[in-house]
Amino acid sequence: MPAYHSSYNAVDGVRVINGIPLLPLVTKTRGPAPYADPSMTYDAVDEALELFRPNSFFKNFEIKGAGDRLLIYIILFVSQSLGKLKPTMSMGEATKQLYTLAVSQVVIPADANFPLHSMYPGVADKMETDMLRQYLLQVRQEVATRLVNLVYANEQYPSKWWMCFQKRHFMGKSMS
Repeated sequence: MPAYHSSYNAVDGVRVINGIPLLPLVTKTRGPAPYADPSMTYDAVDEALELFRPNSFFKNFEIKGAGDRLLIYIILFVSQSLGKLKPTMSMGEATKQLYTLAVSQVVIPADANFPLHSMYPGVADKMETDMLRQYLLQVRQEVATRLVNLVYANEQYPSKWWMCFQKRHFMGKSMS
């Protein structure tokens, strides 16, 4: 059975840095992401959160476009985020923990310590590196916010159906 790929692989007219498209996000977080159309209710973050659980079972993943590279980055960050949560953590504590993780040490695919560094093309210059780092910071903050809402949906403690993915790593890799 093949892995699930991003629906944003075929998007044209979007700036791509280091193989990652700078897609519009439905967010209130400030950053370099293009403004999303007000009618837009589903973005790359929603897609990645939806595809995280099924894709984390795969050990191989064929990259079919730039959207897949962003999907991989978000899936790796979600995996790292779930690893920081504890079964007894309240929603408030989880929000603080994941926000701290999101804003600390933003690793981009151009960095040598990124786990899948070889699957991404290089960056042209320092300006592009900074732009990508800011975009991924914005993506990470949005993922952290939405992930807490998913994991703690209607519950005081984290959902066991999300927490069971703490030790599972996409392609056997992790960002930590």
